[in-house]
Amino acid sequence: MVELKEMVSKLDAEFNINSFGKDVSFSRFIPRVYEPVNFDWQSEFEKGFVDLFNGLMLKGNSIVERVFLAVFPTDKVLERFIEDGNSGDLLYMHHPLLMECGDPKGEWGKGFVPIKEKYINKLKEKNLSVYTCHIPLDCHKQLGTNIAIAKKLNAQPIVDDTLNAKNEYVLYCTIKKTNTANLISMLENTFEIPYVDFEGREVDDIQKVAIVAGCGDVVDWMKEAEENGVQAYITGEIHCHIDNDYGRQKYKQMMEYASNTPMSLIGVSHSASEYLVHKTLMKDWFEKNFNVETVLIPQEKWWL
Repeated sequence: MVELKEMVSKLDAEFNINSFGKDVSFSRFIPRVYEPVNFDWQSEFEKGFVDLFNGLMLKGNSIVERVFLAVFPTDKVLERFIEDGNSGDLLYMHHPLLMECGDPKGEWGKGFVPIKEKYINKLKEKNLSVYTCHIPLDCHKQLGTNIAIAKKLNAQPIVDDTLNAKNEYVLYCTIKKTNTANLISMLENTFEIPYVDFEGREVDDIQKVAIVAGCGDVVDWMKEAEENGVQAYITGEIHCHIDNDYGRQKYKQMMEYASNTPMSLIGVSHSASEYLVHKTLMKDWFEKNFNVETVLIPQEKWWL
């Protein structure tokens, strides 16, 4: 058992959340999804979270016995935490909102959607805590989402200030020589997904990769990777499958680029690409620093 304030203080310091200021994405999307449904998120969430959109979001009992780890607050993730969690337990997530990213072989998603008020009420009734960490986790040099993928793939980050210091969301690495088919098989096994999203070319000699956990559907990043000799671009999403004008425009832009690139572009799903850090590096971090039990909550469907 550990005091909540001690755990929060160590998390805040480890990820240096104050230095990032307001989270660029969620400072926009949280008001956008909650205000139309007349939910007073500024009163319901903790003050520090309201200021930064990272950190302790909901404050439960003062003593933490177990830490649950997940990526998105899907209904089933929250139901599992509410059912299995005891007073004081903490849910550590990458995102404070669910993002329906869409399925490359199924339906497109809605984008960001709010946590249902009934779940927020149940979390408070059971005195459960929620802590989320977005960009500070992505950018962490030892515990980051990209680093977790590199470690699992036995990929070696390239020590070159002109590459990995230039864009903190893209990690350039070398890997043991492989080809597209074998790399896809490795990724499907690593992320426990039924299929990848693929565009571009099949490459016989892959030794240099770019890793972008989460939303990697940024054509400028892909072009930069290609210019730097990357043969495979590994990310959560290579397409935007959000069913609105923004998503369709992003999809069109990506497809225009994909038709000409010599790289293999491989998506493993937004949520699966970011879950890996929870079940490896963050799980170990919580157990080492606080000697608490950790409980993993995988998403019920990776392509959502």
